[in-house]
Formats: sequence, C-alpha cells, structure tokens
Amino acid sequence: MSAKGVLNFRDTDPELENGPVAAEKLISGSPQQQTENVYTSRSERFFTGYWSSTKGKWRVNYDGEEEFCHLLEGEVELVDSEGRASRFRAGDRFTISAGFTGTWETIKDCRKLYVIALQG
Repeated sequence: MSAKGVLNFRDTDPELENGPVAAEKLISGSPQQQTENVYTSRSERFFTGYWSSTKGKWRVNYDGEEEFCHLLEGEVELVDSEGRASRFRAGDRFTISAGFTGTWETIKDCRKLYVIALQG
C-alpha cells in the first residue's frame, strides 16, 4: 500500500484499451495500439500510463497537450510538418510540445511510459 496521495504503478490494475489507428489518420501499415492508463488526475487534465503499438505510420496533432515519453521497447520516428525527423530507440526519453503536427511511425513494435498534460 502506498502513502496517501502517492500511486505505485504496481498497485494498479488499469483498464486496457485496444484498437487500430483511426482510418483518417493512417498513412501506412495496420498498427494496433494498446493503452493502459494508470492515473488520471481529478481535473482530468493529467494522465500517465503505458502505451504500445505495432508497426505503422499515422498523422498526429498535439493540439492542446504536451507529452513526456520514455520508450521502453522498440523504435519510433516522429517527423514534423516541415519534414524534420527525430528517431528514438528503447531507453530514450523525449517530450512532444503542444502544437506539434506531423507523423508518428512505429518502426519496431514499441511500448512507452507516457505522461500527458492538457493545456488551457
């Protein structure tokens, strides 16, 4: 048992959400995603948990949210709307700023720890 106000991920049993990338966002492949949201704040503006995806590429738009990612497995590449690429492998940590638009490509099946904060 954790101290009041402290959440130990080991003490949770998150509900799993599984499904494909939305057809209107899909560029290539047939990626399947799984989200294990471990924590949602009372304000519903802060989230953390695990997310995984099989290979594929799709459009992303971080309008009104920021995300910290710790890639636990796999390899991914994010490309901004101007064509600049950032590639990450298992063990890498990175942030995605609000306003980022571009593509997310899962090159090798991946799993990440995420922390998302909604703005506004």
